[in-house]
Amino acid sequence: MATLREVKNRIGSVKNIRQVTRAMKMVAAAKLQKAQQAIEQARPYAFKINNVLRQLLPQIDRSINPLLEVREQKHIGLVIVTADRGLCGAFNSRIIRQAEQEIEKYDPEQIKLICIGKKGLNYFRKRDYDIIGEYTEFFKDLTFSNATSIVDVVTELYISHGLDRVDVLYNEFKNVIQQGVVVEQFLPLVVQDEDEIEDLDEFMFEPNQEDIVNSLVPQHLNVQMWRMLLESNAAERGARRTAMDNATSNAEDMIEDLQRQYNKARQAAITKEISEIVGGAEAMKED
Repeated sequence: MATLREVKNRIGSVKNIRQVTRAMKMVAAAKLQKAQQAIEQARPYAFKINNVLRQLLPQIDRSINPLLEVREQKHIGLVIVTADRGLCGAFNSRIIRQAEQEIEKYDPEQIKLICIGKKGLNYFRKRDYDIIGEYTEFFKDLTFSNATSIVDVVTELYISHGLDRVDVLYNEFKNVIQQGVVVEQFLPLVVQDEDEIEDLDEFMFEPNQEDIVNSLVPQHLNVQMWRMLLESNAAERGARRTAMDNATSNAEDMIEDLQRQYNKARQAAITKEISEIVGGAEAMKED
């Protein structure tokens, strides 16, 4: 059984941990608010340009743009978005687990990875996957140029037939306590969720639909990659805030348990001391 000093020391250690997790929770909450505002501002434009482009795609000849070419999938690129740091619950492990499930769908030699974030990069590097791109420390100061730099690499590989399909895996921000892993096809551009696409039949296009599509494709890819990075950033902040909140609550529960343990041990020690005093007094009376 632990001594009073040992229990007291443990209480002090857990209180120090609680102080740290409280501070980290406050920092995460402040960063979450900023990240949430950024994704809420980016979503409407990203969804609008996505709807316009996907409405036009079925009406044109895909040969007008190499990024629209659908071909045999010999080389599959997976863009895996994780965090640079841990202490954010299952945020990173969910993405990594989903990535491994996606990899299992193909021949290992087909797969080429582009890792955004240290956690995913370190995991797949240790397992000798073919990593053709790595990006870290993006989320310290996330800018639109971060997204365009990734898109430039991906589109160049696609046009040169280095990749025949590109999927992006990221955590989508739903709310403070809920994030969901999304696997989204990035290239080639395809029509998805046709029922949700806004009807554009009433619009006239100038100069013509082909020119508009060629103009929108690079803009669309940059905006969608930017949105995915913002989604992941907000989801990470939310996951970290939740994890630190849970850690703080667990520390408080542990302090209560240790305090009860300390009080019981102290009462037992006092009772023993009183018994010894009483016993000594009775012995003196008998003498």
